[in-house]
Amino acid sequence: MSEDAASTHHISMKGGGYYSKATTGAKDVIDGGTPLILEALASMDIPDEARPFTMADSGCADGGTSVTMLKTVLSEVRRRAPNRPIQMIYTDLPRNDFSQVFRNIHGETDIETYVDDIDNLYVFASATSFHKPIFPPGTLNLGFSATASHYISKKPCTIVNHVHMVGAEGAERDAYIEQGRVDWESMLLNRANDLAVGGKLALFNFGIDEEGRYLGATGGVNMFDTFSEIWAEFRDDGVITAGEYRDTNFPQSYRTVEQFTAPFLQEDNPVYKAGLRMEHVETRVVACPYEVDFRDHGDAAKFAREYIPTLRSWSETTFAAGLSPTRSSEEAQDILDRYFDAYEARVRAMPVGHAMDYVHCYLIVEKV
Repeated sequence: MSEDAASTHHISMKGGGYYSKATTGAKDVIDGGTPLILEALASMDIPDEARPFTMADSGCADGGTSVTMLKTVLSEVRRRAPNRPIQMIYTDLPRNDFSQVFRNIHGETDIETYVDDIDNLYVFASATSFHKPIFPPGTLNLGFSATASHYISKKPCTIVNHVHMVGAEGAERDAYIEQGRVDWESMLLNRANDLAVGGKLALFNFGIDEEGRYLGATGGVNMFDTFSEIWAEFRDDGVITAGEYRDTNFPQSYRTVEQFTAPFLQEDNPVYKAGLRMEHVETRVVACPYEVDFRDHGDAAKFAREYIPTLRSWSETTFAAGLSPTRSSEEAQDILDRYFDAYEARVRAMPVGHAMDYVHCYLIVEKV
């Protein structure tokens, strides 16, 4: 299998409604950023015309985490343009559970949706990577993406002694940083092509903040180090092979604020030349809701039981991809179950310090 295939074809969030139920922190990030989107919308020209107003949620997973924000934002579009058709387009990779997206949005689950509250609304989906063009040129009015663009289009190299670029060193880390730069600029160029003039992007991205903090590493137990340590224990105990440990790398690049903003500030950058301008940037840390609850109830077993599913919802496919294709699906699933059980046992035994605090860079961008 090529590096490209190994690092991108397997990416998906856990389906069947698992993702949005297990990742309330991701919803907190989006809900907390909704005022930034409304502020951006307030300065946009939204004429009440026959041409559709198009909004997109790129990297949507099952659509559950953004549903409250979209009800607020699309209702405001409808207030500003009472008769204009609205297109809401969900985008993610081909292996995404789009059936669950439509079940959530069309009211077939317990998620409170917006679809019946907004007239003249049309909901679609696209299984096209945001590293490629998604819309006809100049037709996207408001693009949104949260907790998604840290995924890169290919794995640039193998990280030998860790599972994530935050634990890599030297040339390995440099390779992921460079791939992150290339893919960030490529994604922005594609969105510049998609956007109408005056259209905007709201991008809430995992990153490394000004204090060096990142997802699961905000002062307590380092989540990615724990991922790597337990997987290495499985290797040392013979549960997985040395090759399977080595082949397990998250296809992700966490960027600093400077790396996020450079394309909008350098006049010779293709992104700047394509007309994208940064209107707003800030970083925020959103506390892990399960750790916050633990401070109140103090039950280590309850915390571990509730905390591990949020890690598993987005990481399991990476660990599965590292396993040899010669293993049966039953054997692979048994290893994955044992792995997350081991993580849960570690948290249950010593819960203090474990948390998946979200660290995001919030960007509002306009096409001029």
